[in-house]
Amino acid sequence: MTAEEVVMSAYQAFGAGDMEALAALNHPECTYTFHAEHALGGTYHGFPAFLEGVLSKLNDAWPGFVPEIDKVVANETDVVVFCTCTADGGLSGKTVHHFVVKDELQFSFDIYWDGEYWAKHCKI
Repeated sequence: MTAEEVVMSAYQAFGAGDMEALAALNHPECTYTFHAEHALGGTYHGFPAFLEGVLSKLNDAWPGFVPEIDKVVANETDVVVFCTCTADGGLSGKTVHHFVVKDELQFSFDIYWDGEYWAKHCKI
């Protein structure tokens, strides 16, 4: 698979709620960094830590949270995904996700967004 195909497969698994399929697309040493000053911000090492620290809490933090892909830019190893994220109560904001893919697995994932806006509306 190309780097873009790996990342798009991960979005598909996330959207379907298939955490087992999502985990299989991540390198065991994958690093996830949520660049924001709120309850879910920080760096996580390995998919189990990211699942526990972020993914399992998204709907508690922002009920109805959904990322919609606006645009994807990719080369052999890097994939940048521009998204619009929405949540209940009319919340909406732009985010950029940067992935590095190594050996057909996600090796790093950086999340950039308006952390102040989302922190203000965070429920946890």
